[in-house]
Amino acid sequence: MKKKIAVAVTGASGSIYASVLFKKLVAVQEQLEEVSVVMSDNAKDVWRFELGHADFENYPFRFFQKNDFMSPIASGSAKYDALIVCPCSMGTLGRIAGGMSNDLITRAADVMLKERRKLLLVTRETPLNLIHLRNMTTVTEAGAIVVPASPSFYSRPENLEEMAGTVVDRVLDLVGISMKTFRWGNDN
Repeated sequence: MKKKIAVAVTGASGSIYASVLFKKLVAVQEQLEEVSVVMSDNAKDVWRFELGHADFENYPFRFFQKNDFMSPIASGSAKYDALIVCPCSMGTLGRIAGGMSNDLITRAADVMLKERRKLLLVTRETPLNLIHLRNMTTVTEAGAIVVPASPSFYSRPENLEEMAGTVVDRVLDLVGISMKTFRWGNDN
C-alpha cells in the first residue's frame, strides 16, 4: 500500500537532512501516494544559507504555507501515514510537547499524535538542556519517535550527503519505506 507522507522543515541547522530526505522521497516515489511539505520561513532561510541554493522549490511535492490551516495535513481525516519533522528545532519540539498548534507544523504534529499515527522528530541540537530532554520524554510518551540527527559511520560515509543519509535512511525505515541502504551484518 502506498504511503501518504507529510514533511515539516523547521529552522534548525541541518538543512542537509531535509535535502537528503527530499531526494530519497523522490527516489522511492513509486511507494508513495503523496508527499506534502510545510517549511517555516526560518527553514527556507537556513536552507539557503547552509546549502547555498533554494532547490526545495524544485521538488514534485505539495507545498503548503506555514499558516495554512486549511491544508489537508491540518486534519486527521486526510489520513496521512506519517509526519517527519526534519530537522526539528528545540522550539518546535517544545511547542509540540506543550500541545500548542500555533502553525501548520505544530498542528500537523498534534494531528498525528491524536490520530495515533507516526510522528518522527529529527532533532538537531547539542548540547541538550533539561527542558529539551523533558520535552523529548513528553512527546515520546505521547507516541512520537525522537530520531536525533546523529549519523552512524558503519557504512563509512564519504561525504556530508552520505553521512546525513545514515539518519534519513533510519527515518524512512521507521515510516515503512523500502530502500537499499547499509544493513549491519550484511555484506555491503
